[in-house]
Amino acid sequence: MTETDTSLGYEQARDELIEVVRKLEAGGTSLEDSLALWERGEELAQVCRHWLEGARARLDSALAAREAGADGGGASGESDGRDGRDAWDA
Repeated sequence: MTETDTSLGYEQARDELIEVVRKLEAGGTSLEDSLALWERGEELAQVCRHWLEGARARLDSALAAREAGADGGGASGESDGRDGRDAWDA
């Protein structure tokens, strides 16, 4: 990832990625331009993945804190660790 990419927000990276995919699907570009678009798409996908992984970590942390509070400190219980997270695992 380049320094410029790390400053992109999720929505910015996603929108640019959508545009890159649209251009690639439309065709009509040279091989060199297509390769450059593909490489940019890979970079943007990595930025999106980075943001989503961060969001996932924050959600997991919040859920763990909530479960620990519900357990009275989290020292006991036999949770499988998946409570409320199934939708994110899809």
